[in-house]
Formats: sequence, C-alpha cells, structure tokens
Amino acid sequence: MRGGRLWVSIGAAVVTVTLLAVLAGNDRHVARVPTSFAQIHKIQHVIIVMQENRSFDNYFGTYPGADGIPMSHGVPTACLPDHLGKPCIRPFVDHDDVNGGGPHKFANANSDIDHGKMDGFVHQARDAEPTCRFYGDPACEATLRLNVAPDAVGYHTGSDLPNYWTYARDFVLQDHMFEPDTSWSLPSHLFLVSEWAARCTTHDDPNSCRNVYESPALPPEGSVFRRSRHDPIYAWTDLTYLLHRAHVSWRYYVASGTQPDCANGAAACAPVAQGAQTPGIWNPLPYFDTVHDDGQLGNIQPVSQFLDAARRGTLPKVSWVVPSQQVSEHPPARISAGVAYVTSLINTVMKGPDWKSTAIFLAWDDWGGFYDHVVPPVVDRNGYGLRVPGLVISPYARRGYVDHQILSFDAYDKFIEDDFLNGERLYPLTDGRPDPRPTVREKVPILGDLVKDFDFEQSPNPPVLLPLHPKTTLVR
Repeated sequence: MRGGRLWVSIGAAVVTVTLLAVLAGNDRHVARVPTSFAQIHKIQHVIIVMQENRSFDNYFGTYPGADGIPMSHGVPTACLPDHLGKPCIRPFVDHDDVNGGGPHKFANANSDIDHGKMDGFVHQARDAEPTCRFYGDPACEATLRLNVAPDAVGYHTGSDLPNYWTYARDFVLQDHMFEPDTSWSLPSHLFLVSEWAARCTTHDDPNSCRNVYESPALPPEGSVFRRSRHDPIYAWTDLTYLLHRAHVSWRYYVASGTQPDCANGAAACAPVAQGAQTPGIWNPLPYFDTVHDDGQLGNIQPVSQFLDAARRGTLPKVSWVVPSQQVSEHPPARISAGVAYVTSLINTVMKGPDWKSTAIFLAWDDWGGFYDHVVPPVVDRNGYGLRVPGLVISPYARRGYVDHQILSFDAYDKFIEDDFLNGERLYPLTDGRPDPRPTVREKVPILGDLVKDFDFEQSPNPPVLLPLHPKTTLVR
C-alpha cells in the first residue's frame, strides 16, 4: 500500500482501488467502488452549468456533513481582521438577495488567502475602488461602510437556497471543488474549455503561447463575431479540438442579455451586450483557432436552443451553459433570479428523454471575493484558486453524498475524456497539437475522479422537479 492506495496487479493491468474512509457525518453515504469504470458510458450527455462568483462557504458553509465554516456552539470561530478600527469581523448569516462580495483578481485572491491564513476578505472588500454603483457594491467607499460588516464575509443558509440544498440532499455535493486558476472569469472560462490561459503571438502556432495568470487577450465585447487581424489569438489547444476529431458532438450555449463580469475583473462596470454571436469573457470559444479552423462556430448557440434540445431529446454529448448577468448570481444580480434560471435548465432536462443518460455538473466560476476558510491546494503556477460550490445531478449520482475529493474544473474535462475520448488528454506529447502549457491538468495526482460521484448499479434517481420561485428567507 502506497500513499493510501492499494495496488492490485491483474495480468498486465494495474487497478487502483481507493480506500474508502468513513468521514464524520457521512458514513452512511460511503458506497462501494464501481465494479467497472466502463460503466461511465451510461452517461451519454454531460452538461456543465456554470454560474458566477460564489465561494463554497457563502452557499454551503452550514450544510450538514460538509467541510463548512468552523463553528463553536453555533458561532463561527474565524475572526477576520478589519483595519477600520474593529477588532475583527466574524462570518455572519446574510439573507440579502443582492450581495456585493469583493474584488476577485489575482492580487485579491492572494490577499484573501494571505499565506494560508484565509483572513484577507474584509481588507479586500474595504479597500476596493471608491465608487458606489448599487447598495452593497464591494467597490463602495470605505467611509460609507465604517459601521457595516462587508457582506463578503456573509453566508447563506439552506432556507435561503432551498433548491440548491435540495439538489445537494438528493444528489451529490462536492465540498472541495476549487476554481482552476487564482483569478477572475475569463481565465476561469478558458481553463474550463482548455485547461489553460495564455497569450499567443501567432495564429495556428500553439508554441507561440505563453502562460498568463489573469490577462489573456480580451475578446472585443458586445459586437457580432467577425474575425480580423485585430482579434485576440487563442492558438493553444482546447477540448473542442479533441471532441471534433473524435466526432463527439458539443455545444456552448450562451444566455442573451448582458455580460456577467467586467473585462478587467473589476467589481463593477457598465453593462456589455452578450449573446451567442457576441464573443466576450464568458464566450471565448469563437477566438480559438481550433473552433474556427474546424468550422465549429455554429456550435456556439443561445440557451433557448439548449432548452429545445433538452425537450426534444437531441442534446449533444457535451454542453456548456453560461448565463447572462441578470441570472448569473454575480453581484448585483439577485440570487433568486439565478436559482430560477438554473432550476428551469435542470427541470427541462429532467422532463426530457435524455435525462436517463445525463450528468449535470453545476458550479460557480470563481469565489467572487466571498469568504471561504479552506486553503487552496497549489498544483502549479496558476492555481488552484479558491473553493467554489459544486453539484452533480444525474440518475446515477450517489444519493445524498458529500464528495470530499479535491477537485477542479479540470475534473470535468477528465470525465468527458474518459467517457467519450477513451481517456485521451490535452497532453502536448500525445494530442497532436503540442503547446507549452506548464501542467497537464487531468494528470495532476491530487485531482479526484468524478466517476466516484456515481453509482451505476443503483436504481436510477427519478427527476426532482422544483419550483422556479420557492419560498425562501431571502430579503429582496
């Protein structure tokens, strides 16, 4: 036995069997290891629904059995320093439907983490730029907030988020899902589809790309896609390249409205139009050389077409679904609006013919400046970033299971590759399109395996249809 793993040799094959630990509050959910990982192919449709700007503790910090906010007799033990004269500020229950959060760029993430002390959230919210665009804006001038604890340290309860907590109780909650990079939305979405963010100098030359922490070239915003010599160059290799080569169908669905985040990662900015035909920080695929060269631009479609495909039973093998600002849960969007949107997506899938062979992965793209107490693991120069909520919703998802594996969005790509690509990776030595990425993220030893969130031998979970506007304790 090496490193907590039992190695069993069977002929020429080596099978790794993870030893199951009985965790406090979760022993009844420890399930058998699947008899065959080939059962993953019962999943014929993978849907990644990506929302905005929430930490795990902000949404699930008091969820039973999860690695939530440390408490003593029901009172959070963390006390975060506040340089405005208060001794410190403890995490507190926040029932507001509109939150502010905090700034969420690379420097902010490192300040929030503060060398593992996880105590910089108040400082970052206080020190944001001195402008006020709405009540609760994390960029409000500090003097306006001398007697108000920044809501970046607030957390929501199950009564605020009954639908999300129902999904957690009926399916799988992941309590160690980390943003793949230590930064904001655009790098996070580039990692989501390619496991890297870079700056490149030459079209169709992946080796011209160089690693960046948070400043890849920005797509022009709010205008219909027309390729020109002024475009950003995304020349490195993304997952759609492998999918197209293997004839695996994919779609990237974009909600029409305005863009959920600011182009520079700032907390607030003027609205920018967003749609399937308008590239932006949440819709970067049109500028990937692979998507253009493979003739796949038509795979980027409005969310209305996702709903139609779900109703008809014509979902592609792989779907990414991204929101507009109004339903993103990114401040100042209402949480309730985001919950209604996500619930409508999931209800539609559950009522459609493809539900029986579908896995829905729901996550939030970055922490949004909100408090989290878990120190992110370091896997390379880019991340991981801070912890975010993660849910797995499927007929084969383990019921009421809290997954404690260390995960990142890289695990989504790994699952897709194992399910549809025979385990092929975005690996420069084997994928036929080498680039100088510093890490092959699917191969990082610390990364968990999403297959363990499924029991392919159980009686399939029935649909759990929820109201779009449930009764909550959110204050609007």
